[in-house]
Amino acid sequence: MNHSEIVSFIWGVADLIRDTFKRGKYQDVILPLTVLRRLDCVLAPTKPRVLETQAKLRDRKLENPDRQLQKAAGFAFYNTSRYDFEMLLADAPHLAANLRNFIAGFSPNMREVLEKFDFDNTISKLDEAGLLFQVLERFKNVDLHPDKVDNPTMGTIFEELLRKFNEALNENPGEHFTPRDVVHLMASLLLAGDEDGIRRKGKGAVISVYDPCCGSGGMLLITKDHVLGGVCKNGEIIRPPVNPEADIHLFGQEVNPETWAVSKSDLFIKEPTGRDADNIAFGSTLSNDRHVGRPFDYLIANPPYGKDWKRDEEAVTVEHERGPAGRFGPGLPRISDGQLLFLLHMIAHMKEPKEGGSRVVIIMNGSPLFTGDSGSGESEIRRFVLENDLLEALIAVPEQLFYNTGIATYIWVITNRKTAKRKGKVQLIDATSFWVPMRKSLGDKRRVIPPEKAEEILKLIGAYKEGEFVKIYPTKHFGFRKVMIERPLRLNFQASPERIIRLEDERAFQNLAQSKKKGEAAAKELAEGRALQEGIRSLLRTLPTKLFKDREEFLGVLEAAAKKAGLKLPAPVIRAILAALSERDETAAVCRDKDGNPEPDGELRDTESVPLVNGSDPADDQSVPASVRAFFDREVKPHVPDAWIDTNRRDAKDGLVGLIGYEINFNRYFYKYAQPRPLEEIEADIRAIEKDIMRMLADVTGGG
Repeated sequence: MNHSEIVSFIWGVADLIRDTFKRGKYQDVILPLTVLRRLDCVLAPTKPRVLETQAKLRDRKLENPDRQLQKAAGFAFYNTSRYDFEMLLADAPHLAANLRNFIAGFSPNMREVLEKFDFDNTISKLDEAGLLFQVLERFKNVDLHPDKVDNPTMGTIFEELLRKFNEALNENPGEHFTPRDVVHLMASLLLAGDEDGIRRKGKGAVISVYDPCCGSGGMLLITKDHVLGGVCKNGEIIRPPVNPEADIHLFGQEVNPETWAVSKSDLFIKEPTGRDADNIAFGSTLSNDRHVGRPFDYLIANPPYGKDWKRDEEAVTVEHERGPAGRFGPGLPRISDGQLLFLLHMIAHMKEPKEGGSRVVIIMNGSPLFTGDSGSGESEIRRFVLENDLLEALIAVPEQLFYNTGIATYIWVITNRKTAKRKGKVQLIDATSFWVPMRKSLGDKRRVIPPEKAEEILKLIGAYKEGEFVKIYPTKHFGFRKVMIERPLRLNFQASPERIIRLEDERAFQNLAQSKKKGEAAAKELAEGRALQEGIRSLLRTLPTKLFKDREEFLGVLEAAAKKAGLKLPAPVIRAILAALSERDETAAVCRDKDGNPEPDGELRDTESVPLVNGSDPADDQSVPASVRAFFDREVKPHVPDAWIDTNRRDAKDGLVGLIGYEINFNRYFYKYAQPRPLEEIEADIRAIEKDIMRMLADVTGGG
């Protein structure tokens, strides 16, 4: 059977358990039993030798027989139970107890993996429902021995099952795993430009690869395959091995217990020493980095899209406050999306350039490119990446590539060892058309990037020339300085009945008739407040009803009338009266503060984004950069002569006026103008539609 047939056969277990387990719980049965059956098949040839070795070691009363039993099994794990799937089914009355004995017989390192499935409760539930024998028999009938199902195929089977589980759970787009065609492209991009150097090292090439959200381990294993075995399609070598003699060390971390267990068990089988499996840590990468302080040569990831990081918020915030000493010093994205946190985490695990540097490939949706205004966490993270010249390339890949979402995605290529020609620049590649349709859709996945299309993308990144699909820009091209443009507040004032009544809605006026005291003190304060309110109403009715176009003039009239009436008006109440009796008026005098400076009108406030300039941008004595001043004089002043730049709003890092922001509006750079259809054609279509409608109406009404 091929992998699809095996997946369908295993998934058939769902027909047996559907009345006992909800659809979202199928994985509690299918996933651990698939792992157990795979382990059973893998260990079958050496099982007699392991049992024989165990008996000898028991007689010798050896305290720690692990090493000898691993050697007997030929793997970094073993099973000392006398049971296998055949023997389990032969003793049906004691199946549940014997299955537990079989699981307990695994070596401690594999038991740790299997415990993550919490399978003991599932055994009880299957046994109580009378389904344990039928389910186990079905798994016994699928041969998962490596001679029949090699390691890459088994990895595909696990991922296909995980995809089906996600569909059953109706997971959001952030819960998908990465299709193999996307992973192959990412692995090729990860190694792009380094192949010759890795090849020259021969047996001396020792390479570390890390995935901080490794899932079932597919990205790690495919990257390893690219180095050792190359890329093939239908038996044809598309891309030769980089270095078959290289020593690849895989590292990862995964927060989901079931997928962690799948990844760990798979690596135990693929790497006999168990070295790579031991490097796959369990837990949340953001709040509990299990590889802290360890740098890697290559880092690759597909972090969850649009998934919040609330569970990690406290630890992440504490680390952010440590500044450069922590992983998240540059900034924190909004709580609803943690993609950029994974990017910062990976950058923190890069090797220093003097130690050879690192390359990072991460795929994210469009949100990290432009979400967040200047000064926001997202913008500050982009600023950190671009101002430190870490972004080498950004590739827009086709939509409809993933199983649970059809959204647009982008591959970021990050490195701290750019070649001379790439320094200070970013290469944008529009690869949205580099796909072929799938013969049969899988969920939302309707397109695939075949090896030949991936090769075209790799040629574009390697050629480093602008063209239809490639644009190259300086890093500062994506930066801007956002400045606040103010205009003066102009108000007229009138003590008309319509405006006086508006005073009743002002909070400061309402507060006069409220008290936080108790008893007699409260009653006294309320009486005084209400009396003052009534005095103010009477006062305002005595004011002239003429329209004042100067606030100072009106304020003088108000204060004189209050003095005459013997009313002492608190400052908040004066402000409330001015607010109630005023309206905006472009012909009125400018309102000024106590120092004589114009007061800004919040409703007329605007912002302008001024592109950053390459090279020096000197500032004037008010710390306004020359580029901002020139932009203001050219684009703003001629249209609104009374406007001015708010010089109080400054960037926290360079201290100059305006907040620096960075965004990459990818589609803007590859926009192609489409000529609209002639009006005559559109009118003709409308007339044709009208005739069709009239004809249908005639048929309905029976008209001629």
